[in-house]
Amino acid sequence: MNTTKVFDALLVLQYQSGDKKALGILVKRYHGKLCRHSYWFVKDVDVSHDIVQDSWSIILKKLNTIRDANAFECWAMRIVTRKSLDFLKKEKNERRKLKAYGLERNDEEPYMDRANEIKKLNSAIGQLSQNQQIVLRLFYIEDYSMHEISEILEISIGTVKSRLYHAREKLKVILK
Repeated sequence: MNTTKVFDALLVLQYQSGDKKALGILVKRYHGKLCRHSYWFVKDVDVSHDIVQDSWSIILKKLNTIRDANAFECWAMRIVTRKSLDFLKKEKNERRKLKAYGLERNDEEPYMDRANEIKKLNSAIGQLSQNQQIVLRLFYIEDYSMHEISEILEISIGTVKSRLYHAREKLKVILK
């Protein structure tokens, strides 16, 4: 177990024992990371901050009930993931309703000028299923282990491995 998890577990246990300062330290340690994680889903800074704020309220309410203090980071990421996906579902339903009434907005942001290879890679990743994109992000960008990803997404390690494998294989085909 790494020192980060041990320190987080200690903070969780301190909070559960009544030390309210421990929560402030956890927030400082994870707020930015949780915001970046939510942003990856929703692609809107303000919305991602709102989602994380809502997530913190859930974390605060349930922090005394967490069974494995060592799993705080995965637990918090799972909450933010769920909230972000819920937002996307709600937004998709709203767009569907607007489209049905002929009122759909078209406010997609243009791609930023970047190196051609990055554009090509982002485009290729965009062709993957959402499940594959999530696993790729958590594994390569957020640097989570397969076990941690399985906990965050509440899927088996075998499913994580399969999604990762199929995502890489599909990227190879797309990028050729």
